[in-house]
Amino acid sequence: MKTMRISLFLILSIMISHSVLGQKQKRDLDNYRFPDKRGIQTFEAPKDTATTFEDVHVRIGGASTLQFQAINHSNNGNVELIEIGDNFNLATANLDLDVELYDGVRMHLRTYLSSRHHPEPYVKGGYFQVDKLDFIEEGFLEDWMQYLTFKIGHMEINYGDAHFRRSDNASTIYNPFIGNYLMDAFITEVGFEAYYRRDGWIGMLGITNGKLNQDVEKTDTDPVFLAKFGYDDQITEDFRFRATGSVYHTAKSSKNFLYDGDRAGSRYYLVVEEVGASTESNFRSGRVNPQFATEVTSIMFNTFLNYKDFEFFGIYENSNGRNFGETSDRTYNHFAGELIYRFGKTNNFYLGTRYSYVDGEQPGNLDVSVDRLQLGAGWFMTKNILAKIEYVDQNYNDFDPTSIFGDAEFDGIMLEAVISF
Repeated sequence: MKTMRISLFLILSIMISHSVLGQKQKRDLDNYRFPDKRGIQTFEAPKDTATTFEDVHVRIGGASTLQFQAINHSNNGNVELIEIGDNFNLATANLDLDVELYDGVRMHLRTYLSSRHHPEPYVKGGYFQVDKLDFIEEGFLEDWMQYLTFKIGHMEINYGDAHFRRSDNASTIYNPFIGNYLMDAFITEVGFEAYYRRDGWIGMLGITNGKLNQDVEKTDTDPVFLAKFGYDDQITEDFRFRATGSVYHTAKSSKNFLYDGDRAGSRYYLVVEEVGASTESNFRSGRVNPQFATEVTSIMFNTFLNYKDFEFFGIYENSNGRNFGETSDRTYNHFAGELIYRFGKTNNFYLGTRYSYVDGEQPGNLDVSVDRLQLGAGWFMTKNILAKIEYVDQNYNDFDPTSIFGDAEFDGIMLEAVISF
């Protein structure tokens, strides 16, 4: 029934887009990242120099993803692991609504129709993006607005570059692999971001209310401050270079979710989970959460290199913070590098490898580390349809031998089918 419900939602969205919007649906939106193969090497939505705006324009899109999992897991036996087999996971689906409200003004809204943690539909979040101020007066501050962009909403915040290459529930076409990164920095908060982009340079300053779940109950939570600075340019016809540094900081929180804010869930279902675990409740399988619940300062540096058919993406992340009851900071470091080779007539095939490593201090002064190797390949059958295969091997090192992670490891094969439009 859940899979049937997903299919009905997607079919309905397509019917609405064709019957109600007609030929206008085929026009590209301004200042917009394509949700298909054309958007795979895009980070922030581009700042367009020309406009195609005529009237209010609605674009209905979506994504659907299904995986087959064949993974084995083990540990030292002190905590019994749930038995997992080879089979399909629950299909996930997204529904996207993008609306051009005025020249240079756009709204985005994403709904998870089905996800690992919430099989029922719920709104992920959305934002209001302003690239022109002509709604105030034609040409208002146009000399400034050719470089400025403003975003406000209950939205996925722009900390680091890794979140642009991760799977967001069913929206997996940007991720060349099936799993996300070991420390998966992702959170939706109510906030404001201001961008300045000129001659390849990019700067962003933002502030949020520091809350994942929104209500008016008074909590002991300070605002979150975030920033990004970097350079992104097509140096030659064959070589593109991008490097950025980002920071996320909150001095006090009743519960911060930077590393466990993805309610869609991990792609590795029930790995290293104990007997009695469920895919809905234990939805963060295989991830590393530093457990910085009450305060956190994280810095991420990213490099993206694209030379002809090769691309490299790298991460160095340093995170400091505290959990409930702790009186001193702990530190985690996150390293990741991936190399992709794209080939074929339209670069519709690719091969890739990603290595990730995390080390840090757990509560109780225990130094641990986790490493993951991913080998992947993909085939874009069309710009909207992608088939992936991945081999994954993950190891937990130096954990408390009485915990579930004592000498734990998992490895195996996953297949994923992606539709995104």
